[in-house]
Amino acid sequence: MSDEAAPTEERSRSYYDEFSKRYDAKRGGNEPGGYHDLIDDLEVDFVKRFAKGRDVLEVGCGTGLLLARFAEFARRAAGIDLSDGMLERARARGLDVTLGSATALPFEDASFDVACSFKVLAHIPDIEQAMREMFRVVRPGGVVIGEFYNPYSVRALAKRIAGAQRIGASYDEGSVFTRFDSPSAVAKLMPHGAELLAERGIRIVTPAAFALRIPFVGAAIARAERLLADGPASKLGGFYVVAYQKPR
Repeated sequence: MSDEAAPTEERSRSYYDEFSKRYDAKRGGNEPGGYHDLIDDLEVDFVKRFAKGRDVLEVGCGTGLLLARFAEFARRAAGIDLSDGMLERARARGLDVTLGSATALPFEDASFDVACSFKVLAHIPDIEQAMREMFRVVRPGGVVIGEFYNPYSVRALAKRIAGAQRIGASYDEGSVFTRFDSPSAVAKLMPHGAELLAERGIRIVTPAAFALRIPFVGAAIARAERLLADGPASKLGGFYVVAYQKPR
């Protein structure tokens, strides 16, 4: 880790330690309307295409909500996270998790078939190093799945209008480094020879979480999100997800 990156990681660790206290509050069926559950469903479904019956690593597993679902269909599901607070909750779920950094994964080369990361890469300044690490730990022919914050999206516009939201007593969303990468910029982050297998757009038309709680309107928005996720509109997703195959 560079001297410049160290303070950023320490601040992120502290931020997510605090966030862990309420991270699950609106997830896992705890929120009427299910905005977070819709996002999670679309992410898990995408991973399942490539990870069923295989060894999968989640980089930035947080409290383990997604990892627990990966474990239902993967041969092995392991996770890593920078935050002890997050991992305390993941361990309580009985998950295989490790404390560590996305830019220095504590795993041998070619240890997994699939490495995935959701809502994490956007908070890493040295994203190129994080991508190199994910490709390093997957086997030849394996798959790397990354989720990026798209600047050309309804979500990005809503974030600019609403401003940073508080996540606890000491922090708001502006307290942690955040980057936005367009689909064309994402392609440039991938190593030479990596092949794009699939892309998915998540939160394409949802203006805000509360919209999913509006009777009839919310159901229509959820249907639209699922219908549009894998088509040409995928590049408009606030969460832009890609799957790349490592050269054999």
